[in-house]
Amino acid sequence: MAFLKLLKPKNTCKKMITVEINEKEYKIDFDSNLNNKGIINDEKFEIDLIKNNENSYHIIMNNLSYNVDIVDLNKENETAIIKVNGQKYTGKVSTELDILLKKMGLDNLSSKKVQDLKAPMPGLVLDIFVKAGDEVKQGDNLVVLEAMKMENNLKSPIDGIIKEIKCEKSKAVDKNAVLVVFE
Repeated sequence: MAFLKLLKPKNTCKKMITVEINEKEYKIDFDSNLNNKGIINDEKFEIDLIKNNENSYHIIMNNLSYNVDIVDLNKENETAIIKVNGQKYTGKVSTELDILLKKMGLDNLSSKKVQDLKAPMPGLVLDIFVKAGDEVKQGDNLVVLEAMKMENNLKSPIDGIIKEIKCEKSKAVDKNAVLVVFE
């Protein structure tokens, strides 16, 4: 997987990372002095990398040529969708620290623990799209709140199940009033 060098953490001398691509794991140890050498799953590699533009690279490894395009890069989740010679791959990068935190059970401390959806401003509830027991995905519309003659679609901040609806259609709510409770 020649494109793995693209995932190397910046500003590191020697860095071991683990990359999971389409459910297959690669342990990569980059050489401390050379950016184009290292070891992938106990096999040495050496690559030449040319950056075509912000999201496109040309890589030569073991006398084979690869065109790599970064389709989507989510630094927060440490995930990427890339195309290598036209074939799509989904990957997740884990550093040594990520692996250690996971072993200690501390890998999900930053995940959202949202219990409810509150009104961001006072307004009138125009519509409610969900009911107790409904399963919602992050970004799904839950409630329409009219405030200052503007309709605001309030969306789910998480994937979850609706426990309770605390607002009523055509009723006014105050700022920070709980509108929806999640399980």
